[in-house]
Amino acid sequence: MIRIAPQQGGWLEVICGPMFSGKSEEMIRRLRRAEIAGQRVVIFKPRIDDRYDASDIVSHAGIRMRAVPVSSVGELTARTHGFDVVGIDEVQFFEPSIAGAALELADRGARVIAAGLDRDFRRLPFGPMPELLAHAEFVDKLQAVCHRCGGPATTTQRLVDGRPAPYSGETVLVGSAEQYEARCRGCHEPGADAALAAA
Repeated sequence: MIRIAPQQGGWLEVICGPMFSGKSEEMIRRLRRAEIAGQRVVIFKPRIDDRYDASDIVSHAGIRMRAVPVSSVGELTARTHGFDVVGIDEVQFFEPSIAGAALELADRGARVIAAGLDRDFRRLPFGPMPELLAHAEFVDKLQAVCHRCGGPATTTQRLVDGRPAPYSGETVLVGSAEQYEARCRGCHEPGADAALAAA
């Protein structure tokens, strides 16, 4: 597939997929290439995402890039002036207004690269991702490797104490072991409450 970027103005790129599909790694790759080309680059992450590092973007493979942690869309947009390329990691955790902010940045001439989960562990659209995907000039939906069968994984399975997490607001007990796996459609299991409702 040949992609031709607009000759004038900015645009929006969205990189999505399940956990472990390489979204952050792909965004870092694109941003590093922009830096090599002499463009002014900044990358933002939600302040709540401190799994691997409080300020760096860190992929599951350990690739990292210095980022600016922000608490809101307003804080993000206030810090974008003077940059040619704006990266936004874990975009699904931002408030819905992130879509309008990304489009405004593109209208001002910036290349905006947003990466995040397109669906949550229930396989439902995640936060602002549907709107971002609808407006993007370029979309890449990445696949991971299914932790069960080794096939192409397009979903994220949330496990609590080794079992599929409940879909409802059911409380997960403090001290419960929580983890995530990439799963294909066939291996993804509904949470216990969803399975009971379907029976």
